[in-house]
Amino acid sequence: MATIPEVYAGKSVLITGATGFIGKVLVEKLLRCCPDVKFLYLLVRPKAGQPPSTRVEELIKCRLFDKLKLEQPNFEDKIIAVSSDMLEPKLGLNEENTNILQQNVNMVFHVAATVKFDEKLDLSLKLNVMSVQKMLRLCQGMKQLEVFVHVSTAYANCDRSHIDEVVYPPPVDPYKLMYSTEWMSDEMITMLTPKIIGNRPNTYTFTKSIAEYVFVEEGAGLPLCIVRPSIVGATWKDPFPGWIDNYNGISGLFIATGTGMLRAVIADADTVADLTPVDYVVNMMIGAGWHTIIHKPNTVPIYNCVSSATNPTRYRDCNVMIDYYQKTPLESTFRRPYVYWTSHPWVFSYWNFIGCKIPCMVTDLCLKLIGKKPRMVRVCDRIAKSMYTLKYFTQNDWVWSNRNCEALMNALPDADRKDFFLDLRPLDWNEYLETYCVGTKQYVLNEDLAALPAAKRHITKLRNIRWVFNTVVLVALWRVLIAKSELARNTLDLVLNLSF
Repeated sequence: MATIPEVYAGKSVLITGATGFIGKVLVEKLLRCCPDVKFLYLLVRPKAGQPPSTRVEELIKCRLFDKLKLEQPNFEDKIIAVSSDMLEPKLGLNEENTNILQQNVNMVFHVAATVKFDEKLDLSLKLNVMSVQKMLRLCQGMKQLEVFVHVSTAYANCDRSHIDEVVYPPPVDPYKLMYSTEWMSDEMITMLTPKIIGNRPNTYTFTKSIAEYVFVEEGAGLPLCIVRPSIVGATWKDPFPGWIDNYNGISGLFIATGTGMLRAVIADADTVADLTPVDYVVNMMIGAGWHTIIHKPNTVPIYNCVSSATNPTRYRDCNVMIDYYQKTPLESTFRRPYVYWTSHPWVFSYWNFIGCKIPCMVTDLCLKLIGKKPRMVRVCDRIAKSMYTLKYFTQNDWVWSNRNCEALMNALPDADRKDFFLDLRPLDWNEYLETYCVGTKQYVLNEDLAALPAAKRHITKLRNIRWVFNTVVLVALWRVLIAKSELARNTLDLVLNLSF
């Protein structure tokens, strides 16, 4: 059986979302581990006055590509930036680029999407559903298409407790909904959104579910497959451990914990934390494309790319982050890391107000007094909002079947098992979480590990400040009690007599 690099050799690959987290890892992995791939066409939107070519140049400056640069110094010759916009008709492609893609592309990875949970419904539909329709129309004109891999989410059907590797019927008629949002006012859409999405927690999971249905319905006759990753985290081992480049989702909460800004978490400690390393997810995507080309299935294969089916960890296990952030503290630490776990939102509100909001208010007051712009309360509120957004996922459990993932793993040729690892059983979660925490420091906050001694001194100073503050408060309260309460005075006299 042909190996993955052999199947990808000489192929031209089209990738959307290449400037995003998963997209970057996919681009690097294909170029490094499939060295004979012909071209990577990256659909990139012009942004902030930067043309796509400039954005791609910035992309490959990322440290993620350091290993690739050493192994293949001329890899850039294989990357072709194509100006595109998912919101525009025909993806914003001009006729020339459309013809080039349809004549040359063999494989497609559609990764682009909005991952904002609270995105407006009409915009979420355009980015997550209508973009799929446009991609399918483009692919239907491709002369040499061998596979189209669509990246969905394991939470697309989160209204179900058990999720199989099938496409479920949509909650509403997708076409009527898309038509309706075209003429509805923003106020009407906002008002109706909770009723439209029903049991789903946000527009992201809702539109991802609809996108799967549209993908299968309108893509009939094309070689399709769907990969559903759960919560995507830092790299496990490839190209190196701990790489992460964003504050999205759980990574933002990790950083907020490390800075001491997050003092409580709304979660059921026994709930499974379905975290999947991004390099594992990308291996699954590449492997799914390979498997579809080799076996040419009659139905659309779906891969529930989750960790809970083979190597589950729970939110209580994530508490080790506090130790790791004290061992490798962040330079921007506001308070010593500490987290109180609760399943009650009102308890979270209390701890957030006492442990974060009040210190932030005091800090902002000091900033105002010295003529600087206050910002800490705003950061505190943003973190609290993120926690409320994620609590649906930290308080509920799902069971995903992963028969297709297991079958793909077992079908891999021996030569591919090292580079395209698909077995999460050897993953040590404590070790992974430690490298994750270090990764947030190095790659998100761009902090130098050489400055670690100074960061440790800073966190020691914060500990001493807290001890002094608590002692002063305790003594002040006791003095008040001594002055006001005869019982307190008698208790003090008894203690002194017993002691001396």
